[in-house]
Amino acid sequence: MKIKVASVDSLIIYFADKIDKDIALKVKNAYNCLRNLNIEGIIEIVPSYTSIFVTYDIFKYDFEEISKVLASNIKQSSTLEDTSKLITIDVYYGVEVGLDLEDISKKTTLSIDEIIKLHSEKIYDVYAIGFLPGFAYLASVDEKIALPRLSSPRKQIPKGSVSIADTQTAVYPQASPGGWNIIGRTAFEFFDKSLESLSPICVADRVKFNPISKEEFLKQGGVL
Repeated sequence: MKIKVASVDSLIIYFADKIDKDIALKVKNAYNCLRNLNIEGIIEIVPSYTSIFVTYDIFKYDFEEISKVLASNIKQSSTLEDTSKLITIDVYYGVEVGLDLEDISKKTTLSIDEIIKLHSEKIYDVYAIGFLPGFAYLASVDEKIALPRLSSPRKQIPKGSVSIADTQTAVYPQASPGGWNIIGRTAFEFFDKSLESLSPICVADRVKFNPISKEEFLKQGGVL
């Protein structure tokens, strides 16, 4: 673990230089530990793939002082119980909601059924939450369907859109602009204002996508 200056009132705690699910768990435990301690003078704590960004009150701490406080408390986080969970998410992979399914099929020479199978048969690790509240970055998709972002992002992606970009997959928790390849849609709520974390999914959790029919999707409250 390394702690480095980010700006006059912020720092970054680095746990590793590569994405790994064990590192994601360390980041999650350290983040939960620091957040639950509610240390006076800590303004904001933001977890990422392999690090945690922290802003602090410069009238209470200098860099050396806050580094010692954080390091001593993070050591305790290694003993925390692993509370990560497996979450199954129902997805309708129809072409009317999978806006890029046909294009992906052409680019990869895979049938749509093969694309759905490759995407849904894996269990994905949650490495980070960002971009939008509840936007979970999941990895890694099968290399056969790992595709770059769109050359021209869409102005509006429907809420619940299941997507792929490079080796990652994600679900848009709200309608928003975006440049990921859209392959389906879910009625699962990734953004929940009633939760402190704003999402039922956390870093180090695991996600499994389950293909469902259009009828079941609509029954669950899905919108075409």
